[in-house]
Amino acid sequence: MTRTRRSALASPKRRAPIVFPVSAAAAPDPLALPAHDGTPAPIDDAALLDAYSQAVVHAAEAVGPAVVNIEVRQRAAQGGAGRRGSRGRIDGTGSGFVFTPDGFILTNSHVVHDAIRVDVTLPDGTHAPADVIGDDPDTDLAVVRISASDLSVAKLGDSTTLRPGQLVIAIGNPYGFQTSVTAGVVSALGRSLRTQSGRLIDNIIQTDAALNPGNSGGPLVNSRGEVVGVNTAVILPAQGLCFAIAMETARFVASRLIRDGRIRRGYLGIAGQTVPLSRRVARLLNRESASGVMVVSVEPGSPAERAGVRQRDVIVGFDDVPITTVDSLHRALTEGRIGAAAELDVLRPTERQTLRIVPEESPRRDD
Repeated sequence: MTRTRRSALASPKRRAPIVFPVSAAAAPDPLALPAHDGTPAPIDDAALLDAYSQAVVHAAEAVGPAVVNIEVRQRAAQGGAGRRGSRGRIDGTGSGFVFTPDGFILTNSHVVHDAIRVDVTLPDGTHAPADVIGDDPDTDLAVVRISASDLSVAKLGDSTTLRPGQLVIAIGNPYGFQTSVTAGVVSALGRSLRTQSGRLIDNIIQTDAALNPGNSGGPLVNSRGEVVGVNTAVILPAQGLCFAIAMETARFVASRLIRDGRIRRGYLGIAGQTVPLSRRVARLLNRESASGVMVVSVEPGSPAERAGVRQRDVIVGFDDVPITTVDSLHRALTEGRIGAAAELDVLRPTERQTLRIVPEESPRRDD
């Protein structure tokens, strides 16, 4: 009798299946969480959010109610962004945020500078006219106020605690899309940015949180829902190069604008430019940076003219503070220098002289 060999493709002998006992509690519905009584309940949406999303949502919910849209009518002579209205106007928009319950709003100077009318729209749709309390083009900050009370306010944070790589959220009204939220990180700290007035703002925050026209003046917020900066500028056509004024600067400027309506700075009455110095002169001055500020012109009747400053003098020191650039001279002319006699070190073709000068308060800008 011939035995038939089983094909390797034939079905193996059927065996009883092995069953692993599983309790009902060990295999819950992945889309439901057990309630206290043991019955499944719909999952809370917040539980589905990761830590990053929760931080962004928290910041938006904390600060969003204080972010406002600002509509401005400016004289056409100013130019700048915005659409041209009738009768020689420039109509523009920007952002701001309420920082006191009685209606004080922080924004950028370039949003409201030279405005003939400012209107504010709150997140709930309420419209209100605003008065410009103070405007400082040199730091690109301004304070406006609406007649209101018990407003939602943004909590001001400490920008000195920021670190590169830290999460930040920008809130504003780009192109009129109110309370738009973008997120990114602190790209760098301690940047410098030139304002439209020509001065340099120090301690600028660089971020890659997307900003667009209309975001100007809006808050830059940390993950705790605190405002750490005021969004001010982007570099076009680059992507991810956005800048905000540090909250420490904004806090000081806002307090002075509310008190005085302006920032008081020292004024000499000269126009100057940064020029290099020869190595020999730098060694004589014991300077690592071989540069100074050459006087291009002296205004009649100014503190500089009374002190004897001449055209083509090179300023190298101000009251023992080394002066190497125009910006370093600006930084030396603080509010405390107004009316206080100081020594101005200048180089002339054949000599070095120390002049006595008394800075005055910088005149108000009308442009």
